[in-house]
Amino acid sequence: MHPRTSRLCLTALLAGPWLLNPSRAAAHEIPSRVTVLAFIKPEGRVLRVAVRVPLEAMRDLDFPLRGEGFLDLARVGPQLGDAARLWIAGSLELVENGTTLSEPRIVATQISLPADRSFESYREAVLHIAGPPLPAETELVWRQGMLDALLEYQILSDRSSFSVRPALARLGIRTTTVLRFLLPGGAERAYQFVGDPGLVRLDPRWHQAVLRFVKLGFLHILDGMDHLLFLLCLVIPFRRFRPLVAIVTSFTVAHSITLIGSSAGLAPAGLWFAPFIETLIALSIVYMALENIVGARLERRWVLAFGFGLIHGFGFSFFLRESLQFAGSHLVTSLLSFNVGVELGQIFVLSLAVPVLGWLFRRVPERIGTVLLSAIVAHTAWHWMTERGATLLEYRFQWPALNAVTVASAMRAVMLALIVGGVGWLMYGLARRIAPVAPKGEPAVGAERS
Repeated sequence: MHPRTSRLCLTALLAGPWLLNPSRAAAHEIPSRVTVLAFIKPEGRVLRVAVRVPLEAMRDLDFPLRGEGFLDLARVGPQLGDAARLWIAGSLELVENGTTLSEPRIVATQISLPADRSFESYREAVLHIAGPPLPAETELVWRQGMLDALLEYQILSDRSSFSVRPALARLGIRTTTVLRFLLPGGAERAYQFVGDPGLVRLDPRWHQAVLRFVKLGFLHILDGMDHLLFLLCLVIPFRRFRPLVAIVTSFTVAHSITLIGSSAGLAPAGLWFAPFIETLIALSIVYMALENIVGARLERRWVLAFGFGLIHGFGFSFFLRESLQFAGSHLVTSLLSFNVGVELGQIFVLSLAVPVLGWLFRRVPERIGTVLLSAIVAHTAWHWMTERGATLLEYRFQWPALNAVTVASAMRAVMLALIVGGVGWLMYGLARRIAPVAPKGEPAVGAERS
């Protein structure tokens, strides 16, 4: 029988008698928010997993009660192993060197108070789970209780490459998992994700990090409508190779600077900063679209692409912030790989947009087509800008106090500004070589020619 089928059958067998017994807790709804704490540590030929899950997240398993809704700790013991097997072990798939590990052994289970802090470290968590149970007379409302479980998987070596595919989203409407992986050498990898993240490589190799972040950057370009519209604004008036090289290279270099700088802690940390950047991104699209309407010039377009690329780079960093935890020890490699993925995504989009626009402008006068397309883009981005601006106005900006932290932040901002200035100067020389400035008196691209 398939493992999932057998688990469903076991759930039905275990839940049936309890539902017919009125002395047990009534069935309960899916909790809105659930937090799962977990440690994973390979030790010799055994992989140990310590997990803490709220009792209220385990539906169809009604625990015995006493008094006014207190958990009957004297009778609940035999059910804890079944609960751990169905709702914890059944939701974790551990992988060693690409091979899924067999079902784990439930070593120990424990009911804990909500204030218990043993999961602050792996050692304390294991000692707590294997320790004595709560006294039977403890008055613990069952919805406030925690189920701790210690699982053991047989492995070939603690030096293997391990991955986990958690399927814990079913525990609640919004399930947050805080997972820590302890390597044999003493290093630790910390992860936090919402829902089911798919396969998580606990200590990725460099090539695994490269593949993951290249794919992430490529898909982000395809999913980000604001970045797609910005690219469209870039390409509408300039569809020849040499102008596009200067413009797109300028945009790529700029967003790479602020993306890496933000990941290195050089960006402001205030809550207002993210909505501020999102508003500026929408503003950049509106401006570029309006410039297409009035007539864009190449010597100014690459400068605008560089300036707005700095803004878009901060936007990329907001998206990447939660994903960098999956980089392991390859932070710089992952950042560069994400940039490569973004660039590949941009090339893919441009390779589609250029011929489509060329086909369109062979059937519609170029000036009319440029104005119509740019007006549609400007209209869309204008609504984004006003909505994001309204969100930004809800934040209260306060000037920071003059102290050591403020000075350090200012120094980081100066460093980022110097880097931007230096790279901008180099880009100016490169742009003049790739696409020389048009002679004075030549009409702007996209403008009517007499």
